[in-house]
Amino acid sequence: MPTQDYEEDEKDVKPVRYAYSVTSALLLGGAAISLATGYPAGAQVAQNDDSHMARVVPRAGAPESFADLTAQLQPAVVNISTRQRIEVASNNGNPFAGTPFEGLFGRRGGQQQEPQYREGQSLGSGFIVSADGYVVTNNHVVTPQGNGTVEEITVTMPDGTEYEAKLVGKDAESDLAVLKIDRREPFPFVKFGDSEKARAGDWVVAIGNPFGLGGTVTSGIISSVLRTAGAGAYDRYIQTDAAINRGNSGGPLFDMQGNVIGINNAILSPSGGSVGVGFAIPADTAAPIVERLRKGETIERGYLGVSIGPVTEDFAAALGLPRNRGEIVQSVVDGEAAARSGIEAGDVVVSVNGREVTPDQTLSFLVANIKPGTTVPVELIRDGKRRKLNVKVGTRPSAEELAQSQMFGADDEEDEMNAPLDQGEFLAEKLGLGVVPINPTIARQLGVSADTQGLAVAAVNQNSDAARKGIQRRDIILSANYQPVTTTAQLEEIVRAAEADGRPSVVLRIQRVRGPSGYIGVRIQ
Repeated sequence: MPTQDYEEDEKDVKPVRYAYSVTSALLLGGAAISLATGYPAGAQVAQNDDSHMARVVPRAGAPESFADLTAQLQPAVVNISTRQRIEVASNNGNPFAGTPFEGLFGRRGGQQQEPQYREGQSLGSGFIVSADGYVVTNNHVVTPQGNGTVEEITVTMPDGTEYEAKLVGKDAESDLAVLKIDRREPFPFVKFGDSEKARAGDWVVAIGNPFGLGGTVTSGIISSVLRTAGAGAYDRYIQTDAAINRGNSGGPLFDMQGNVIGINNAILSPSGGSVGVGFAIPADTAAPIVERLRKGETIERGYLGVSIGPVTEDFAAALGLPRNRGEIVQSVVDGEAAARSGIEAGDVVVSVNGREVTPDQTLSFLVANIKPGTTVPVELIRDGKRRKLNVKVGTRPSAEELAQSQMFGADDEEDEMNAPLDQGEFLAEKLGLGVVPINPTIARQLGVSADTQGLAVAAVNQNSDAARKGIQRRDIILSANYQPVTTTAQLEEIVRAAEADGRPSVVLRIQRVRGPSGYIGVRIQ
């Protein structure tokens, strides 16, 4: 998918992800399978059951109206809103904060400023998939902004009835979440269909909550049944020109038989509004994940432990490969499945478990959908010769663990101090530093002992006193004011205590990546 991410929709309804050119916007404001309902057979029939749909689906060709189809499906489509408590950075009562005169306004009496909070809100869509009230939506619809917490999730029915929802499970990688609402009588619900049967040119209908306008219906056709952009294991979308906007996230995309074939998720747009390029998570991808989340199961994915790149035209020509076949292994993670099986950097993986690696069927996608612990054949090209290895697939780390493992690359230069800092974070504000606790993975990347204790510097504000004192990315903070620090909370506590005592700086003991450790006095901003 397109690359640039933005925050969740708030009261003023900003998009989560939107794009100009090749960036995308999440639409806040998104295997055929039927989920068990917990009700006796016949207690409730799905809104899109065949017995209903036979009476309401349009005839072949351009439909004269979607009214009957909409009336049948709309009762199962809901609006979702969250109430959030978000911590915001404090200016410590300084009226000159952010101006050249900031330093002229000193702190009074060393008073410690209490954290400040604001209320936020996200808006999205969803749909009920069982009579006992399981609701599907996008993960980003129910995920807090920044340093926030979700205090309440509300599901609103088409008739305006509100239900407090419980978060049953969510999965960031697929951007899916399952909620639960309750009442005595059964809920109207819809079923997933088979998105593999969808074809470019088929009519589709989207129902959702764009800009907070609940129950909005739009129609269009499928523009592409398989749209990818090399962004990971679940970078596979149905593209549609049906108008979807901020607030449509998590809502259903229906075919003309009333089946949910996609979950509206993102748009490509220069303005943040619909220009006819929308994306939905295919039902065949979503349904199995939804079922596992509904059961409270952990989502486990296959993992090789490699970084990969595309096979360019020149590379393919040099190896005698067809274009758009295979992916190059750029590096191999020590100790993971690929390394254990003998896969090496420079190998070109051309198939996994008998399935060809292509731009539409990437190595990440193929491996992620293999059960961890399964041994599969992997065909590759090395030194111009085809080889076949048997690989026991590992378990894919979480998104957070993967991000952490890539934080300090082997080719990371010491002068790269411009990694982004979250300006709402206390340490970023006070010291101009972004730090992370050292674990064995980070220790290995830094080239230090696995039992090293401290905080690794992940980012430095070049306008901070820390940068002026020479603190760099990849440095290790061993202590602050002569107290060992192994967590960000410990460092924050020491900085807060210094402020409370009226001290303008803290003493950090820094272990350089190259060189001895030393003590540096860093001013608190």
